[in-house]
Amino acid sequence: MNTVVVMLSLVGFAISSYFTAISYRWIQADEKWIPKFCRMKEQTCASIVFTPKARIFGIPNSLLGQAFYSLLITSVFLGYITHPMIFLLLFSASLTTVALGGYLSYSLLFITRIPCTLCFTSHMINAAIFGLLLLRM
Repeated sequence: MNTVVVMLSLVGFAISSYFTAISYRWIQADEKWIPKFCRMKEQTCASIVFTPKARIFGIPNSLLGQAFYSLLITSVFLGYITHPMIFLLLFSASLTTVALGGYLSYSLLFITRIPCTLCFTSHMINAAIFGLLLLRM
């Protein structure tokens, strides 16, 4: 189970890093070196990283995602994921990401009406991680 959590976290970290790089304008959304299935169109998908919903207290959601995935990976490798307080912290953070992902998915589908494949992929990764942590309880 730890291996799956790490693998999901690595993919989530990569997607979050891509969104963070776009939100800070370090890269363009459609850079040629990025695999085609990951590239976003500037006028649609990439525009969502600049909306108010893409930030919590001024911090890009993707940056918080990077911290979350890093914490998960580190906790697994150091064996801290079995410590009750660390697990509770990770579980609470995971529950928060799933709740926020539900809200953001609703917003993407029904408010902005932008089908962002990478966004939905991230939300599914977060739901899968939450499910795995739930199974550990």
